[in-house]
Formats: sequence, structure tokens, C-alpha cells
Amino acid sequence: MASSADLTPASAPAAPSPLSLALVAGEPSGDLLAARLLSGLRPHLPEARFHGIGGEHMMAQGFESHWPMDKLTVRGLLAVIPRYREIKGIQNQLRDQLLAERPAAFIGADYPGFNLGLEEQLKAAGIPTIHYIGPQIWAWRGGRIKKIIRAVSHMLVVFPFEEEIYRQAGVPVSYVGHPLAELIPMVPDEAGARRTLGLAEDANVVAIMPGSRMSELKYNTAAFVGAARLLLQRDRSLRFVAPMAGERQRQYFLELVAQAGLQDVEIQLLDGQSHTAIAAADAVLVASGTASLEVALFKKPMVIAYRMMELEWQILRHFGYQPWIGLPNILSREFVVPELLQNAANPQALADAMWKQLSDAPHRLRLAQRFTDMHHSLLRNSAVESAAAVLKVIKA
Repeated sequence: MASSADLTPASAPAAPSPLSLALVAGEPSGDLLAARLLSGLRPHLPEARFHGIGGEHMMAQGFESHWPMDKLTVRGLLAVIPRYREIKGIQNQLRDQLLAERPAAFIGADYPGFNLGLEEQLKAAGIPTIHYIGPQIWAWRGGRIKKIIRAVSHMLVVFPFEEEIYRQAGVPVSYVGHPLAELIPMVPDEAGARRTLGLAEDANVVAIMPGSRMSELKYNTAAFVGAARLLLQRDRSLRFVAPMAGERQRQYFLELVAQAGLQDVEIQLLDGQSHTAIAAADAVLVASGTASLEVALFKKPMVIAYRMMELEWQILRHFGYQPWIGLPNILSREFVVPELLQNAANPQALADAMWKQLSDAPHRLRLAQRFTDMHHSLLRNSAVESAAAVLKVIKA
């Protein structure tokens, strides 16, 4: 008769652990980017564990975030300083967890200041590292390529010209298209957007987008709204809309407008709805960043502007390698739309530049064609393309 010990399953092989992939996104744009990648991976890896640090869009794809993403969200060189110890502590704890666990790969979604440092340590330990969205070494801080070579096993890039840059540096790379090119329609519905916002179809509409971060609002709001006041002096029929990223941003925007004595400028504030605002607009005054690419994909004339803390400006202005900072101009390799920075981004200069965007009909037609060509060049199925590149790295 068999003993009870003979009947136990102790000798049976243990079930294999599910494949694990670690990811980090440090701000909302990276959260969206990584979520799209996860949507492409999940059909191929239905049992995989996706974990690390991410936001609500990643978690909607079954992602497990060990820290709230906003623990990492900081904008600007100087803003990092008071948060450095906390952020470095999170990086070290996550590194130790991943070195113990040894995931199939680590994927950093943008956020290079945090992710490249972590990737360098993981790659040195034999863990494959993937970085999604190459740091803009073609724009500034080109010396960072040395760190990228040490840190990154495979780079995923969203602009076609980046492939050759990383190939020449010896970094394996895949161009996967820009997710925004899929999200934004090739032919925007301007009339529908205006109906949604309660604007007349024949209205003259300007969208004001001073930024989604509190620091961007701090430095851009007064100049942007001051430009709106000057534009109204030229055309009283203009209607202004301004999407706000959240209630905190809305209240801060209103506070800054009041401090500048600009309460008389009538602006329709929107809860989010940035794409609706852009689609409805005849022209957009936009802070430099991804939002300028969104405006281009909506085929809208724009003025790109940016202001920041003076000390930070004095540091950053010496790092640029090319004459453009706005993504539409960088992709076009010429100034197809105006860029006004720091002291040049004053209300009068902004208003003058915006007036040309509103009133020069031939220019508007040329821009629409340039931006349509740009849209086609960026259009891929980024979820499928990025997932395929990751699966190749992990040999799954």
C-alpha cells in the first residue's frame, strides 16, 4: 500500500513562471505610448506579466504599477533637483527587483533621464533593454549617444530619419511609426468639432495651448493671452478656445490671467478636448512639444512658442544642434511655421505671427499639403510594429 508521501505531488514539475516584461513610463505621453505597445503584445503573450511603473492607460492593458507614475513626473532640469533623492531611490529599488527577477526584457517608454540610467545597469547584467522613442540626440545633447550604446539593446523610433542615425551608431533600431498619426484622422472634421464646442461653422477660431504642465502654464500663459488681446483689437470676431489638462491647470490658468490683468479676454476653457480644439481652429498658438506635432497632423497653421525660467533657458540655449525646436519644422527641415522663444515670445510678436497664419490664404494651403505629406510619412500600425520588434528581441 502506498504511503501518504507517495501520493503527494512534490515530485511533479513546478509550473513554469509566466514570462515577465518590465516597463517604465514617467509621464502621460509615455503612458499612452506604452499602452499601445502592450495592446500589440497581449495577443501574442496572453499569460505574460507586465509590470513596473506606468499610468492609467497601461493599467487598462493589465499592467501592474509598483509606484504611482506621478512620483516620476517632473518637468525641467531645475525642477528635478528637489525630487532627485526620491526619484533615485525609486530607480534603485526597481533595479534591485528586476535584477532579482530577471524579466525577459525591460522597456523604457521615453523618459530618458530615468530610463537610460536604469537600462544601462540592466543591460550590463545581461537583461535585454528596449527604449521606445529615441532621445532627440539629433536636436540636442548628441553626446548622449555614448550612453545609449551602453544602455540600449534595441531602439524603437517614431520618426523615419532616426533609423539611420542609430544604425550608424551601431544601435539596433526599428522605425515603428508615430502613434499620433494613427489617432488623428487624415481629413479632420472641422465642422463637427465646432458643433461639439458650440461654435458657429463660419467663426474665426484660434486655439491657445500654453502647455499641460504647471511650469509651462506659469511661463507661457500671460504672453499667450496677451497675444489674444492684441488679436482681438485687429478682429473683434475672433473666438478663442483653450483646452485645459485638468482642474488644477484650469484654476492656475485663471489665476495667472488675473495676475496679468487679462480677465477681459474672453476665452472658452475646455476640459481636455485638445484634439477637438485643434480640429475646430483656423490657427493655433501652441507651446513647443508634442502638441505642435498634433497641430501639424490636424493640418492647421500655427505659431510655436516657449518660455521658461531664465536660468534654465541660459543653460539649454547652448545645447541645440539645429535651428529648429518645433517638431513640424524639424521634420520639414525648414521653418514652415514660426518659432518664438523666451523673450521673443512676447505678446506683440506672437500676435503679429498669428495674424499671418490667420490671414495668408496661400500659405495656409501650402501648409496643409506639407502636413498631409508628413502625416503619410509617420503613418504605421505602431502597436503591431512595436510589438513585433519586442517579440524579436525576446525571441518569443
